[in-house]
Amino acid sequence: MTQLFTTIAALRAYLKSQKFSQPHGQLSVGFVPTMGALHIGHLSLIDRARDENTCVVVSIFVNPLQFGAGEDFDKYPRTLASDQQICEQAGVDAIFAPNASEMGVTSHTVTQVIPPSAMTDILCGRSRIGHFQGVATIVTKLLNVVQPDRAYFGNKDGQQLAIIRRLVNDLNIPVEIIGCPTLREPSGLAHSSRNQYLSDCDRILAAQIYQSLQRAKQQFFRGGTTSSSEPILQVVRDYLAKLSAIDLEYIELVDAKTLQPCQQITPDAELMLAIAARIGNTRLIDNILLSPTVTPRKPIIAIDGPAGAGKSTVTKQVANQLGLLFLDTGAMYRSVTLAALREGLDLQDQDKVKAIAAKSKIQLFANPIAGQPMQVLLNGEDITTDIRTPEVTANVSTIAAQPAVRKILVKQQQLIGQAGGVVMEGRDIGTHVFPEAEVKIFLTASAQERAKRRQADLIAQGQVAPDLATLEQEIQERDRKDSTRDHAPLTQAKDATLVNTDGLTIEEVVAAIVNLYEAKVQTL
Repeated sequence: MTQLFTTIAALRAYLKSQKFSQPHGQLSVGFVPTMGALHIGHLSLIDRARDENTCVVVSIFVNPLQFGAGEDFDKYPRTLASDQQICEQAGVDAIFAPNASEMGVTSHTVTQVIPPSAMTDILCGRSRIGHFQGVATIVTKLLNVVQPDRAYFGNKDGQQLAIIRRLVNDLNIPVEIIGCPTLREPSGLAHSSRNQYLSDCDRILAAQIYQSLQRAKQQFFRGGTTSSSEPILQVVRDYLAKLSAIDLEYIELVDAKTLQPCQQITPDAELMLAIAARIGNTRLIDNILLSPTVTPRKPIIAIDGPAGAGKSTVTKQVANQLGLLFLDTGAMYRSVTLAALREGLDLQDQDKVKAIAAKSKIQLFANPIAGQPMQVLLNGEDITTDIRTPEVTANVSTIAAQPAVRKILVKQQQLIGQAGGVVMEGRDIGTHVFPEAEVKIFLTASAQERAKRRQADLIAQGQVAPDLATLEQEIQERDRKDSTRDHAPLTQAKDATLVNTDGLTIEEVVAAIVNLYEAKVQTL
């Protein structure tokens, strides 16, 4: 149960009691500082903290020190009740929600932490005078109050993250600062509390900010390691100049650690392309990290669609033809099943199975020989053959039905996908598992066509096949259930290409997807 604390003394007493309750006093604390109005981006930080620590603390404090004159402090969303529910569901141990008096910031005359001006007077610091001093002051206070082992921040606020890393290093604060990937909507728009100020039309427009960064990324890799930054920046300016409703505040290429502007790209550069823009009264920021030493990843292909549309067959053939990894979720569930069986667990004990899944490192490797099964490693051991035994086959459905296991494996799938070059099929791949997939396909066919295919398959297997009307009714009912289920419903991503396979051969469908992939590669 998540506990709420509003005073420093109460929180410290709680953490002290938690430490003494652990074997040998080994308590690791993960800390996620927020200003509330929690969204999925915050949840990704909380999930990471939950995975890496025995205790998770989330702070909710709208910091007056970081708001300048005319900014939205008074109207900034304050949603403590719903934030508590979110934290409860996410497994947060403690919420620290002090008021300004408790934090000692009832006025702007409080003693403040002043980061180097070279890091605060650029990018957002030019228009938000005093903002980063306010952030640094409160973050320092919170770190001193909570004294965590690790603190988690989103990469979206790249300038803030660099400054916090600098102050922790300079002030010798014993905490590991962990930057977490920016979570985005399917359109590419970064999740942010300020997105709630955007209308539906504004949200569509706001997604173009990220698209401009993606085009600049293409220019970055075309330019080489001795090119100037100016052509990269100009790509963004030119792209957004066509969208008069987006008011560009700045676009800059800077060193990701020091935040100093980059004029000439060097081979060892670790850079951040940062942007700020306004749509109406809403100010949005975003960034992407760039490095000449990192080869652009191959695109991800996400294939969704209803049962019987031929997704599995098509996905495997696309992977073979393009030399990509078929991300076989079945092999991953089989791996957890094997691990649980080896431990002699009751497979219905979901807590113990969840623990096994959490500590199982699953690696998948494409076989260089087309048509051959992929190599599967479990904690470094080759289990490619072991996961195909009758015992594993008989029990895998029990494991796959457990939501906690699915949640853990989705995270592992996303980690595998970070390198790109994977093909995956399912119901919610393009909307949930890989919302940033470069190639999204919604593979479908009419219920009549799928009924014909199902009947032919059953006959080929020597089984008694129901009549077409019965099969069609069964398929329509399954479609209804799949599209209305609470968890992972069947949904076509807004940016997915619809491929109706009625009247098409497998080879024709595969060719169409391969062409879409190759066209995308040409733009990267």
